[in-house]
Amino acid sequence: MTSPAPSTAAHTPAIHLRVPTEEDAYAWHQVFDDPEVMEFHGGRPSELSVYEELTARQRRHDAERGFCLWTLLDDDGQVLGFTGAQPWPHQWGPVGAIEIGWRLGRTAWGRGYATTAARMTLERVRAAGVSEVYAMVAAENERSIAVTRRLGMELAGTLMTPSQRKGYQFRLTL
Repeated sequence: MTSPAPSTAAHTPAIHLRVPTEEDAYAWHQVFDDPEVMEFHGGRPSELSVYEELTARQRRHDAERGFCLWTLLDDDGQVLGFTGAQPWPHQWGPVGAIEIGWRLGRTAWGRGYATTAARMTLERVRAAGVSEVYAMVAAENERSIAVTRRLGMELAGTLMTPSQRKGYQFRLTL
């Protein structure tokens, strides 16, 4: 099921979020097959198997929690990337918390898609009973930091990732 997002800017076309399908693993792999997109996610494109596991995990999250990292589509049905929320999947950072996140292909950058989709995510997780979300952002990732600001998130802390990259932890109470 897809849900349209209201346009937040005159230049931002409507977007849709859907629970990732098995085919979305291939679409995510293709959209993220770009070192620039992956700069803050390990620096190189991931194998298809990573996205097969990730989309399967998101289908489980949606079934169990009512939210996940959804596939983000433009109004023409083209996959732009993903956005949504999930339990923080690592043993460092905000363990046990709900993380909001987004990753878009380069062609979708700078058009308001991430902010619009993240606002939809906040509405959906609030409706699912979540009272607080975190965003984990690499300190150098100015585009994602700007999205957290537009969402009204506050800096909750600074940390070093296991790969020794400085990161920021942002928090928003819903």
